[in-house]
Amino acid sequence: MSESWSSTAAGVIRFPSGAMIRGRGLRHPLPSGPVPSFAVHLLGKRPPVTEWESRWLRWPDFLLPKDRAEARSLFREALRRAAHERVEVACGGGRGRTGTALACIAVLDGVPPDEAVAYVRRHYSPRAVETPWQRRFVARFGEE
Repeated sequence: MSESWSSTAAGVIRFPSGAMIRGRGLRHPLPSGPVPSFAVHLLGKRPPVTEWESRWLRWPDFLLPKDRAEARSLFREALRRAAHERVEVACGGGRGRTGTALACIAVLDGVPPDEAVAYVRRHYSPRAVETPWQRRFVARFGEE
């Protein structure tokens, strides 16, 4: 079993439960330090192969996930595993799709849907969740 991320690691958000997940842009170099044990890649095309376990969620840039049920399942798995493992959520740039996924994970962890985007912007990146439809997706995520 892997340890969690350090709370000082770059791009790591701590959720109310204490679970930590690293958000990252795949177009940027892999940060120094430990690698994840599990990752969720949010891309419109197949992600690069990694040495750690990963899942691919089809999610074109600036849009929404192709399969919302699969998104919910992967976000739940990421949160569950983040309690004991180093989990990473990553898209191309690390802001829009990654921020949206992190906001949905925040909802799963108890953050009210109408506060989740602000939570992620405060604790991960002020530029997280880029489009109006991504914000609506998060707001409605708690209704499903």
